[in-house]
Amino acid sequence: MSDDPRDRWSKKWALITGASAGIGLEIAKQLAAGGANLVLTARRADRLKSIAEELSAKHHVQTETFSADLARPGAADEIFEFTTGKKFEIELLVNNAGFGAFGRTDQTEPARLLEMVQVNCAAVLALTRLYLPAMIERRHGDILIVSSVAAFQPVPFISAYAATKAFDLLFAEGLAEEVREFGVRVSALCPGSTTTEFQQVAQQPDRSFRYPETAEKVARVGLKGMAQGKVTVISGFQNRLMVETERFAPRRFTARMAKRVMDPRE
Repeated sequence: MSDDPRDRWSKKWALITGASAGIGLEIAKQLAAGGANLVLTARRADRLKSIAEELSAKHHVQTETFSADLARPGAADEIFEFTTGKKFEIELLVNNAGFGAFGRTDQTEPARLLEMVQVNCAAVLALTRLYLPAMIERRHGDILIVSSVAAFQPVPFISAYAATKAFDLLFAEGLAEEVREFGVRVSALCPGSTTTEFQQVAQQPDRSFRYPETAEKVARVGLKGMAQGKVTVISGFQNRLMVETERFAPRRFTARMAKRVMDPRE
């Protein structure tokens, strides 16, 4: 199978969660441009339908939509039942859906924190577990998990979010070694600040939003890295430099430095 992201998934089915905006939407656009058929999932049914119709008309690919809220524990099973009912062979699973919440943990609604863990971790694990056996059986398939550069260090005031993304990163890296012998590839895409709805949803202040990249670029870098078989893909020179620098600093020090940037009182 080709390592060129333009044709690796041509005429194959890709499933993308969180496909209605941001990085998920840009991944959908780029996959459609390369000839991939798409199953798009997110909460906003009307927006999904509009996107699917537009991509199908523009790129002459097949598109299907399934509205699902991954904050509900049963949503992953419903998505899987939908695709298996349609007899779609999912060649690429993109676990993109996720959100953050900015602020002190004791001042954040407990339900919001638990929903974050459900969407960012449990749903990723559930969907991966559902689609992985078929990939192993046929000895080909790809899984892209959208993590974050926040996964590489503690980040005060988005502590829970950073922890969920660390889960995504370590899960992807470990799983990649488990399934490599079966011809299945797993990659973790780690963006930094990106121009999406994330900042607004998380209510993260502008001053902590540094060196933002476009969602289009992050999607392009992620798909290219996935196609090349990279396990960890960090988008952006500044982000790669930051991650490499953090490797040589004590974790306590990086947490304190991050607090200076993120502290809402500053």
